[in-house]
Amino acid sequence: MSTIRAFIAIQLPEKARNELARINEILAGQLPPRTVRWVKPEIMHMTLRFLGDTAVSKLPAIYNALDTSSTKHAPFMLSLDHLGCFPNRKRPRVIWAGIQGELGAAAALKSEIDQTLLPLGWEKEERPFQPHLTIGQIKDSRKLQGINWQADIEKLALPVQAIHLIESELTPGGPIYTVRHTSQLQLN
Repeated sequence: MSTIRAFIAIQLPEKARNELARINEILAGQLPPRTVRWVKPEIMHMTLRFLGDTAVSKLPAIYNALDTSSTKHAPFMLSLDHLGCFPNRKRPRVIWAGIQGELGAAAALKSEIDQTLLPLGWEKEERPFQPHLTIGQIKDSRKLQGINWQADIEKLALPVQAIHLIESELTPGGPIYTVRHTSQLQLN
């Protein structure tokens, strides 16, 4: 059976990716070298649902499910916000940029996508939806103990007009993302 590694996401406008690249540079200058694996700005996105290994034979049904979900939601607006960490700043594993704006619309879209994936074999996710943009993955959090790193993010607009099924090919140089399908939001 042929599979791809896939996820469903919202893509960012170029201006937002440029702002996050600026933030990465500021933070990289404040943190010890090689403690963080920074996400390349050109592939930054907001994940709605990670699908993992997905049978190519299921792709048409997933495309249909996304098209159906997208017709039930109008475009909405989000914006960049503050920096944060998962699980927390004392034991950081992931550095992220927060999201503000129409979070209820984002959560409703995520819930709709989850519902349409149930009949296709994906289970409901148990963890609560926390919209964010991963900007770095920390290799060794012990090296960051006691460092008070920070950067001010410009609260740029993130218009959400579509959702995308993206294939993720893992390579030694980092992931390569290919958009396999796009569904435009359009409340009917």
